[in-house]
Amino acid sequence: MGSTSILKQKIKRVGAGCVSPEYLRTVSALALLCGAGLLAISAPVVAQIDLSQTAKQAVDTSQPMMLEALELQYDFDNDIIVAFGGVEIYFDNYTLQADRVTYNRKDGKFSAHGNVRMTEPDGNLILADNLTLSDDFSEGFIQALQIDTPQFTHFIAESAERSGDNVTTLNNGTYSVYQKAPKPPLWQIKSTTIIHNQQERRIYFEGASIELFGHTIAKVPYFSIADPSVGRKSGFLLPRFIAKNRLGYGTAIPYYWSLSPTYDMTVTVTPLTKQGVLGQLDWRQKFDRGSYNISVGGISQADPNEFLGSSGDVRGRFIVHTDGSFNLSSLWKTGWDITYATDRAFREDYGFAQFGSADEVSKLYLKGQTQRNLFDANAYAFQLTQENNPDPTQPMNPVGPFTPVNDDLQEKQPYVHPSIDNSIYFEKSILGGQLNYDGNLTSLTRETTDAFSVNGVDRFRGVEGTFTRLSANLTWQRTFIDPLGQVFTPFAYAKTNLYFLANADENVTELSDDAVVFRGMPAVGLEYRYPFLSSFNGGNQIIEPVAQLIVRPNETSIGELPNEDAQSIVFDASTLFEWDKFSGFDRNEGGTRANIGLQYKLQFDQGSFVSALFGRSFQLAGENSYSVPGILDATGDSGLQTTGSDYVTSLYFDTNTGFRIGGNARFNEHDFGVARTEISASGRYGPASTVLSYAYLAERPDAGIDEQRSEVVGALNLNLQENWRLFGSLRYDIINENIVQDTVGVGYDDEGFSASISYGEDRSRNNGEPVERILFFRFGLRTIGDTSLSTSTSESNAND
Repeated sequence: MGSTSILKQKIKRVGAGCVSPEYLRTVSALALLCGAGLLAISAPVVAQIDLSQTAKQAVDTSQPMMLEALELQYDFDNDIIVAFGGVEIYFDNYTLQADRVTYNRKDGKFSAHGNVRMTEPDGNLILADNLTLSDDFSEGFIQALQIDTPQFTHFIAESAERSGDNVTTLNNGTYSVYQKAPKPPLWQIKSTTIIHNQQERRIYFEGASIELFGHTIAKVPYFSIADPSVGRKSGFLLPRFIAKNRLGYGTAIPYYWSLSPTYDMTVTVTPLTKQGVLGQLDWRQKFDRGSYNISVGGISQADPNEFLGSSGDVRGRFIVHTDGSFNLSSLWKTGWDITYATDRAFREDYGFAQFGSADEVSKLYLKGQTQRNLFDANAYAFQLTQENNPDPTQPMNPVGPFTPVNDDLQEKQPYVHPSIDNSIYFEKSILGGQLNYDGNLTSLTRETTDAFSVNGVDRFRGVEGTFTRLSANLTWQRTFIDPLGQVFTPFAYAKTNLYFLANADENVTELSDDAVVFRGMPAVGLEYRYPFLSSFNGGNQIIEPVAQLIVRPNETSIGELPNEDAQSIVFDASTLFEWDKFSGFDRNEGGTRANIGLQYKLQFDQGSFVSALFGRSFQLAGENSYSVPGILDATGDSGLQTTGSDYVTSLYFDTNTGFRIGGNARFNEHDFGVARTEISASGRYGPASTVLSYAYLAERPDAGIDEQRSEVVGALNLNLQENWRLFGSLRYDIINENIVQDTVGVGYDDEGFSASISYGEDRSRNNGEPVERILFFRFGLRTIGDTSLSTSTSESNAND
């Protein structure tokens, strides 16, 4: 009785604390004194057990094993500890919970029974009816288990064995990625044996069958996949399937090598029934300050005649693409994006291979940026994918309505070496206003003159030779607001251009004969705004008249200098109040001009709004730069070439609930006829989301545009049921009543499976293929991989 009292006192003193090994030895001694072989502690206890003498070294045995239970029994004769009721064991980041746990100190094994839950250090959760483990958790046997991983993968097996602290063998197991009960798995892998090697971080399946929608779709004697926790693991990736007229049928078989934590490689072999084997290598490497990629692909074509009439009619074809980006410091970075192919059609013919981000434009760059300063240097080269125009007497597509002088399209592309932009926003005010600097250096070389003709007049997109331009622009502006709320913004700017000309085409006499030409354009101006604000219950509205006056001399040397970066003029509501509406440095707007307009905005408290603008531009004095042809321009179609410009307007409406619509239009100054318009709308209602746009361009014979152009483009995505979606797109030529492109498809996506199939037709290419039909199927199982099948056929059966 005395011993029992002492024991109860010790338990009370321990409370929710830890029972040390010395205390357990004390318990054993008390049991001997009582003459009993078993001592029972019926109060809640927490015990600390010393495993340093029995546990293997696979885990950190210096860590104590903490055991908590409602009742603890110790069998001194057999050296067995039994814990009952809400048993929890914590050991070296392992957690074990069960209704009853027995620990045999002689053989160093645990057995857990009833509602067993074990959490491993890597986050895996094991559920079982019965479990037997060694005291270092490295070996054991489990019955009727379920394993859920942090990557949302799911294992179920009749039994499992754990050995070597890193290999778990599951018998008659199932693998899937679904855990949301009672939702059944859409796909699963059943296997007689599943081996999970945690050291290799790989899962092996023996005697496996792959089931989809409860039906077996494939039986595989043996295969393996990477552990779901692994982002990079060597092995075969799922193949992709190809069917094309010119290429035949083929299968892309990729193998991925994880060579180190910082670099890896993928080698893909694609045998094609008509053309032989396409080989591809993709190399990727990372550094502390950046990364780079290299993609190489090549083939010796078995039947080049399939590409007769295109640049692909050769035996050997290959492509090389590389890109990289490196941070030189927190403010500076450099990089490149370079593509070279043996012919223009390679990326189109073998586009299924996706050679990195291969593009027509190759560049090297250096960029530095702060909050106020920008330095951006780029060197460019261009490799076209468009074939030469087979008939020089017909308009080129999609360049425009112009007739080319010759068809050497690639030789017309310049090498830019380099183009440098530099911008500075000065922190200190000058005369109370903001002073900004924009500079540019562009130097380029072209091998062949790029010329075309409009109404019998030769025009030039570029001239053979080397041309360099150094530009420096300074702008200043300051804003004043008077007591009435009127806003006055005086501004000024000075533009300077220094040209170095080396014309190598004697037939182009329009250019200046001088080797060095300087041109300047100073300007002063004033902008006036007077916003009227009116508030009402639920929102407010603002009506704001705006007027600009810009005074400057006439533009000089028009038509005598190259025009490389000011070839596009877009006059609409967004550019109405631009001080200079040319798009680049090679043209400078001259003369005195006034821009006037009226802005309106209706704003509601819930966030929706309506905004509108209507205005016009006037040439008040001096020579109108937009009416004088440059080396590129004819009489033009800018809408600015007359004393009073076309009218421009814009209107936007945003509901702030997912639906918005907006557009802008230009109307002729004489009859207010529509010269061009663009309207776009997007919205979401219930399960449907859509985007719709419309564009119209009127005919302008004086600019070489003999026909109207009117197109509508739309796309729709409709969520049918949970995870199912229907999608499609359409591009329609209203003038010619012709569907240019259309696509329709259906897709399924959830947390473990995705699939889509789409069919499309393309009539946009004017190369003897009235219709190109494209079928694309994509199938993906998460943690297993993705595969796809793409087919392409044409109506003529001559090309794909």
